[in-house]
Order: sequence, then C-alpha cells, then structure tokens
Amino acid sequence: MTESVERSDERWDLDRERGLLIGWDVAIPMDDGLVLRADVFQSVHGGQHPVILGYGPYGKGLAFQEGYPDQWRIIEERYPEALEGSSNVYQNWEVVDPEQWVPEGYVCVRVDSRGAGRSPGFLDPWSPRETRDLYECIEWAAAQPWSNGRIGLSGISYLAMNQWTVASLQPPHLAAICAWEGAADFYRDTTYHGGIRCVNWDNWYEMQVMSVQHGVGDRGPRNPLTGETACGPETLTDEELAANRVDFAADIRTHPLDDDYHRGRSPIWDRVTIPLLSAANWGGQALHARGNFEGFARAASAHKWLEVHGGEHWTAFYAPYGVELQKRFFGHFLKDEDTGWHHQPRLLLQLQRINGTFQERGESEWPLAQTRWTRLYLDASERSLQEQPGQRPESISYDPLTGNAEFLSAPFERETELTGPSAATLFVSSATTDADLFLILRLLDPDGEEVVFQGSNDPRTALGKGWLRASHRWLDPDLTLDYRPYHTHDRIEPLQPGAVYELAIEIWPLSVIAPAGYRLGLVVQGRDYERDEAAQLANFRVPLRGSGPYLHTDPDDRPVDPFAGRVTVHTGTTTPSSLLLPVIPES
Repeated sequence: MTESVERSDERWDLDRERGLLIGWDVAIPMDDGLVLRADVFQSVHGGQHPVILGYGPYGKGLAFQEGYPDQWRIIEERYPEALEGSSNVYQNWEVVDPEQWVPEGYVCVRVDSRGAGRSPGFLDPWSPRETRDLYECIEWAAAQPWSNGRIGLSGISYLAMNQWTVASLQPPHLAAICAWEGAADFYRDTTYHGGIRCVNWDNWYEMQVMSVQHGVGDRGPRNPLTGETACGPETLTDEELAANRVDFAADIRTHPLDDDYHRGRSPIWDRVTIPLLSAANWGGQALHARGNFEGFARAASAHKWLEVHGGEHWTAFYAPYGVELQKRFFGHFLKDEDTGWHHQPRLLLQLQRINGTFQERGESEWPLAQTRWTRLYLDASERSLQEQPGQRPESISYDPLTGNAEFLSAPFERETELTGPSAATLFVSSATTDADLFLILRLLDPDGEEVVFQGSNDPRTALGKGWLRASHRWLDPDLTLDYRPYHTHDRIEPLQPGAVYELAIEIWPLSVIAPAGYRLGLVVQGRDYERDEAAQLANFRVPLRGSGPYLHTDPDDRPVDPFAGRVTVHTGTTTPSSLLLPVIPES
C-alpha cells in the first residue's frame, strides 16, 4: 500500500514496504516550452544519488504484465529467477526495475517521450527533436535536489537506440550509457537492410506506439498503481490523434536512400566519447545486434565494453546476470565504487552451442585477434563450398520468388568455433535491372537437418543473415573492411540485364561452436528466410516463421518488375564467388 505525500502540485506516493518515494507525472520543461512527464523513484531516506534514466514511447503507466503479456509469461516460465527479490508491481517494458536499483543507491527516472503516454506533443520516433528532448531530460535530472549530478542511461532497444544519438550531443551531465540491444545506424540496422525496406516499423508503430499515444486517454490502459489513464488525461478523436503524429511508415518509404532523414536519427561516432557498455544479441539478426557491434568498434570513447548474449531480447536484461553486469558498470562510473569493473574484459562473450547453452569467454577486441579468416569458394557445379575456386566457370540460376541456390561446406573434421562478422563476395547477373539478395547461413547436422537458434524475437531462426539490393552495390572505400562491407546507399545504379556484377554482402556477426560432423550451408535467394513452424507474440501482427517481424515484403519497395527476374550466381576462377568466415582456432 502507498500513502500520498504533499509536495507542491505534484503527486508523490510513499511505499514504505518497498522503501520507495514515487513522484508521478513530474514535470520536465523542454527548451521549446513543452512539458514532458516522468515518474521518479527514489529512496524514502532521501539524499542525493546518481540517476538511471530511460526515455521512450511505450507508456510509463502501462504495466509490463498488461502491455506485453506474452513476453512476461516467457520470463515467468523460463527465467523465474529474474522476478525474485522484487514485487514486480513497478515493472515496465524495457527499463530497469526500481525495486532492484533504488535500494542500491540510485534514483530511477522514466520519461514518456514527446507525444506518448502522459507527455503531450507531436509523436515522431527517434527524431532530432526527441534526441534534444532526451538531452534536456538528462540536464534536468542532474539539477534536481535528489540527484548527485551523474546521469546514466539504461534500457533495451528503443531506449538503447536513443542513447547512441544523445551521446553524440554530449550532454554535460551524462556520465555513462548502457545500450542494451539497440540499433544505431537508422538506415542499415533498421529501415533498409542492404537497401531493402524492412516493414517491421509499420507493425511496431501501430501495435506498440500508437496504442499508447498521448490522447488515447479513456480508450487506452490505466496505470494500475495510480488509477490514471496511462495515455494522458484527455481523450482525442482518431483525426486529432493522427494530426499529432508522424506517418512513420510513409516517412521511411519516402527516404529509400541513406539521406539526412536517416543520418539525423543515427549517431556521430567520433562524438560518442562517454563510457559505454554495449550489449548485443547473437539472435538479433535484423535489429538487436549490428548496432551494438558497430557502436563498440566505432565509438570514440576510451572506456567502452561489449557484451554479447543469446536468448530473447528482453530476458537477459532483467535476469540476475544482466542486472549484476549493469550494476557493476554503473557502480564504477556513477558511484566510484570498487565493483571489480577495472578487471572486466573489454568483451564478454556468451558463445552459442547447438543445445541452447552458452560458454562464457572474455576477449579484448572485436573482431577477435586470433580469428583465422577463412574463405570458402562457391562451386555451382557441386553446389558446394570449397577451399579453392573451381577451375571452370559455372553458374546456377534461381527464381527469386520460389527458388534459391544453396552451397554446402564439407563436414567439420573437429569441433569448430565461428565467432565474428562474415561477408560474401558474389558474382551475380539478373534477367532484369535489379535483384534483391537474401543470404542465409545455416548450420546442418550430420543428417542434413538445420539447427535453429533462439532469435531475439523469433524462437527459431538461422545462424546468420545478410541482405543487399544489387542496385545499391556501391561501397564506401573508407569504411569498407573485408569482413564488413559498407555500402553508401546514396545512389541507385540499375543493372544491365545479363551482365555479371561483383557484389560484396555483409553478414551480421554470429557465434556458434559447431560439433564435428556438422556443416555450413549458404543459401542465396530473393525473399526472407521462412520455416513451416510459426510462433506468435501478442504485440506482433505477423506470425514468426524464422525472420521474426523483420520482413521485407513491401510491394511498393519490391515490385514484381524488376525483382521477380531470374538471378544467376557465377562461380569459378574468373568469377570467384566466396564466403569469408571467422574461424576461431582452438586455444
């Protein structure tokens, strides 16, 4: 039970049982005059403490258990230890649990982003205006009487992505960030994989953000702790709501190249100098991986660490493993505590095994210094991956709507670890002026059955994935690396039908310890990876068949002409199509 505490015109509740003093809808004025609303969780004993702050659009008044019931059920069933030591009544989607942090000497602040939840304004996800708002929230929190002036940012996905961008603005009182499974490059990581539009944000915006837009009011959920409407005190019409938000899918669709729209929602790496902990997910093969690797590798910070795990994208953050890791990081940088962080390896990797378990290992750099870069050559005649290119020119063609070309490696002679980024170089021709290439790296057991892995959202996904639209083939010579091609995505260069083009294709970082007798398969096709089995989460409109919600099915982006034209992969000494793999030698 809570009791009200008189404090100016704000509502503050005292939860003596849990030692919390809670301010609801605390006002945070922005530089343009708008007032955002935040919930503040602090100790009943008062004092000045460092702040863990999160800023996002999911509705701070929407209980995790109500808003994301399937995800909560998975935590309850598979990770019950994550719920121990807390009543969980203050749990909220993708942010820290104040019951686990306030007793440790922190203040927790949750801010509804502009236009979402209890915060009014125009809803425009990840916009420069939002980034500025987060800057203002950081500086506001630093000036409060309960703050010691050191602000840390923590949160998953959305609440990690905006950490990268606000760090580029260098707020004076931002002391450290923990970006947990958050994309960074708005174009390459999220909206256009290899130049092919991903429709995930269409589903996400409607199901997870518009449902808690400010002004939904009485038609939306209520905060179970205050009884207030979670989406603002007023109830607007559908027309009024639409006028107060961006048409997110339309905005993305009208920016098919990496222009100022995308760059304004992406970090400037040489300005990210803050101490950071970047946490990636091996199974985040379309959203929850690449940005964290790039952030660690490219941020200018002298104090940066990378952690990589598997499993669902929301579980490790709440599990004791993730909470303890974050507390050691923030204790070091926000409280000057001896948490042992000075002994923390720069990389903490949870390496995947095929049975769903993980092997922990510390490393010092990414990619790993001991990587034995191994190039296997595609052989179209044998449909194989070989150590040397075939002597004769060969080719294999497929219908991108229904077919594919798969190339198999020889069985591993011994247990083999693959950990790191991968890339393919393909010599390709198309019957039309363009082609969308979807690359899938599969692990096959000795019977030829595919081993599937828990994805960040999908329970069954492939080992690795990569994408490229052939008309986007131009590479940035300054940023391209053998193991990570970097396309400019600033121009469209149609193909000449029948002509052969050399294409470099990034495959997102992966990890597996493969037993002897297993083999790799590289699939080249013209559509998303899909399996017969399907799963469903309440917040996704689409069934999960191997690619999660990260599908590339926009008919306007991928019309039949030219993307249904037959595609040919060429191999041999003059067209040495190949796959570069990060083999880690036995220690």
